Formats: sequence, C-alpha cells, structure tokens
Amino acid sequence: MRTGVRRPDEAREFPTEERCHILELSGRTDDPRLSIARARVEPGVTTQLHVLDIDERYLVVAGCGVVEVGGAEETVGPGDVVLIPAGVPQRITNREGADLVFYCLCTPTWTPETYRALD
Repeated sequence: MRTGVRRPDEAREFPTEERCHILELSGRTDDPRLSIARARVEPGVTTQLHVLDIDERYLVVAGCGVVEVGGAEETVGPGDVVLIPAGVPQRITNREGADLVFYCLCTPTWTPETYRALD
C-alpha cells in the first residue's frame, strides 16, 4: 500500500448490470488487501442477487433500504454496517424516494472474478 489521499471523481461513477452505480475509490492497484467502492441504488431498485468469493461490508451513509443476506432481511440506514461473509447470497433494495448510498469494503480486494450473479 502507498501513502496518499484518494479523492472521489464523480465522473468515474458507472452503472452496473447489478442495477446500481459504482464509484471505485481504492483497490487492486493501490491496496490489494482491501477495496473500497461507493455504491448508489436509485429509488425503487433491487440489486441483483449475487455472491462474492470474498468478505464484504456495507457502510450505509445516505438513504434507507432493506438488505437481504443469506435469506434474512433487515432494514438499514445511515451509520449501519452490514457484514457479508464470502459465499453468502446478498442484495439490497431501495424502498425510499432518495438514493441509497453505501460504501462497499471488500477483503481481499474485489475483482470481477470474485462476483457471481444468482438471478
């Protein structure tokens, strides 16, 4: 890992097939042990049911939603941390009128090969 400050560049946010928008902040090239991305889910959207081959945590910073992890559902909002072990099915739904925004912290770092869609 290198020292430094990473600042988000909003122009780099991109939509995904998972039905959310991602802004990658740190990961593969600067810290292979941890990746950090901001996810944004629009109102009324449920992300694709999927599993990762790595551990993930969501840190919710704006909006409210319902997260499904391993078949259990829980309402989440700002300040909540969702723990998602590797191999456990997950998705999140934004049932509110504003964007649901959370940070995804993955260990080790996320790569496309760690993702598997289930629906």
